Amino acid sequence: MVLLKTILILILVYYGLKLLWRLFAPRVFGYAVKKAEERFGQQFGNFHDYSESSKKEGETTISKRPPRKANPSKKVGEYIDFEEID
Repeated sequence: MVLLKTILILILVYYGLKLLWRLFAPRVFGYAVKKAEERFGQQFGNFHDYSESSKKEGETTISKRPPRKANPSKKVGEYIDFEEID
């Protein structure tokens, strides 16, 4: 009887914790994300202000990559011909 009672208590505790996790996990994770966002904003806040002040409203900026230079003299390696010795 004690074993059955212990198993029943463990099952109830398991489902109770599962229910509490579903209720409180989104709030806990939301709070953690909010705090991380605040720390990130404090750390990199000055960079954002600088980039916004350098551009005028309505101005368009296009940045292009430099063209890749083709290297036709690219050597892979030497070819060595091996012969079988009897």
